[in-house]
Amino acid sequence: MEFIEKFVHETAKFTSQLISGSGYFGVFILMAAESTMVPLPSELVMPFAGYLAYTGKFNFWFVAFISALGTIFGSLFSYYIGEYGGEPFLEKYGRYLLINQKDLEWTHKWFNHHGEKTIFISRFIPVVRHLISIPAGIAEMNVMRFTIFTFLGGFLWNTFLTYLGYKLGENWELVRQYTKPFSHAVAGLLLLGVIFFIYKHVYRK
Repeated sequence: MEFIEKFVHETAKFTSQLISGSGYFGVFILMAAESTMVPLPSELVMPFAGYLAYTGKFNFWFVAFISALGTIFGSLFSYYIGEYGGEPFLEKYGRYLLINQKDLEWTHKWFNHHGEKTIFISRFIPVVRHLISIPAGIAEMNVMRFTIFTFLGGFLWNTFLTYLGYKLGENWELVRQYTKPFSHAVAGLLLLGVIFFIYKHVYRK
């Protein structure tokens, strides 16, 4: 836990310094990175941007919009990695990751039927939002719909975090305390999901 707390503290320090030095562009870069697999949670980025809006250095709605553009940029980067490299990679090495052809077929079917809802909701879920674009690319989800629902979900979530930072002002770092229980719950559910996946693919064979 001490390592995690130190990592979060150092990450928050890094993000605030980058945004202070680079302005809106820093927000764009950080939110693009978050939408790849870089561990830069928006809970550490957008509340500080909201605080700067509180001080008058940022425009509230413009920084929320810029952050959503960053979300789209990073998500599309991951999407195209999934589309052009994901399936060939998994067909060749998937067995080492316990992923088989049935799993790939299920991914295609899921995103064909539930892609828009999945992409939209994932923007509100820690960890999932970092990864969801890759399976969407593997499933070759319609890229226009992917972009629209990524923007909608990302804009709403980023605006919410910006608002919290704006309202808390100099106490913007308290957002981490508010979101920590939810993040821990999600981490627990993801761990259970991994355990079930391993059980299904190893012990039931």
